[in-house]
Amino acid sequence: MGDSKEQRILRHMLEHAKEGDPQSVLEAIDDYCSQEFAMIVGDQKGQIMDAVVREYQPSVLLELGAYCGYSAVRMGRLLAPGARLLTIELNPDYAAITQRVLDFAGLQDRVTVLVGASQDIIPQLKKKYDVDTLDMVFLDHWKDRYLPDTILLEEHGLLRKGTVLLADNVICPGTPDFLAHVRGSSRFECTHYPAFLKHRKLVDGLEKAIYMGLGSPAQP
Repeated sequence: MGDSKEQRILRHMLEHAKEGDPQSVLEAIDDYCSQEFAMIVGDQKGQIMDAVVREYQPSVLLELGAYCGYSAVRMGRLLAPGARLLTIELNPDYAAITQRVLDFAGLQDRVTVLVGASQDIIPQLKKKYDVDTLDMVFLDHWKDRYLPDTILLEEHGLLRKGTVLLADNVICPGTPDFLAHVRGSSRFECTHYPAFLKHRKLVDGLEKAIYMGLGSPAQP
């Protein structure tokens, strides 16, 4: 990779965070990304994520899009004993950095990095990765994959009544087809959390969509 932005994030974290301390890992990555913009959730949105994870206490959590592992550390540090997070990352270089970050944070036993395309891995989750249904899904990958992957999760029986979908960047750069789908369907109950894009004065937001099940009454 050479000296990529992602390598610089990792190096800064290794130099400034305390090994085995997830909170210090988050703070070190936040500190670096205050100087060079990167695709991390950041602390403001991170606090919204924290509140959702604490409220619903997921046992099996799926993340779509690991990047450098910031959000995986953020969620992984809040998981109860025995709970697990599977994070899918298409880019093998980003996946390798995510693994280094998780190992340094001491979360490698709670979080598993799966390398590949979400549309290839989602159909394998039940048989290959021993997933029955998911308690929570965090969407933060390619924006044009939010809707097809949500449909894929439903088609493969990975959503149950009460599964929480939490989607980042629904305003900037935006996921209009995903928002129209979940907000327009009786199968989801939606809540919007306004926020700003990390270290930029651009309006963004997170969307929480709780899956209500196939038996939900059709909308008039």
